[in-house]
Amino acid sequence: MSKSIQEKPVRLIDARGPRYTAAITTLVLSAALVTKSNLIIGFQFAVFLSAVLFGLRRSIYGFIYRNLIQPRLSGPVPSENEAAPRFAQLIGALFAATALLGGVTGNSAVFLIATSFALAAAFLNAAFGFCLGCQCYLLILRGKVRLTA
Repeated sequence: MSKSIQEKPVRLIDARGPRYTAAITTLVLSAALVTKSNLIIGFQFAVFLSAVLFGLRRSIYGFIYRNLIQPRLSGPVPSENEAAPRFAQLIGALFAATALLGGVTGNSAVFLIATSFALAAAFLNAAFGFCLGCQCYLLILRGKVRLTA
């Protein structure tokens, strides 16, 4: 008996976009960390959530990238599947939500640790093109393949 597996359609994005997004996220999370601002971490949570719910192209930073940055870039447009970077945005949203919860409840240690983890991941992507959340996504996929094989 073979199982019918329905695959989601592959949505391709400009592969330069997530690195741009990570650079802006690094700046925003740095500001949140320095100021310990619930408002800033709340804004970044909304950005992450918009990418998770609406896709990277329709997210807040995706809109800025597509309309202000991408038209000024030249050369071939590298593309990649949106799934892994979108999963990374989900992880970022979870860290930002944790930080926001810590900030709102007055638990500064939770705020600082969760914001720092999100900042470290964003910096890795912005500076080196290494997407930690994307790597986690790929590990999960490999685990699923091994379980079904």
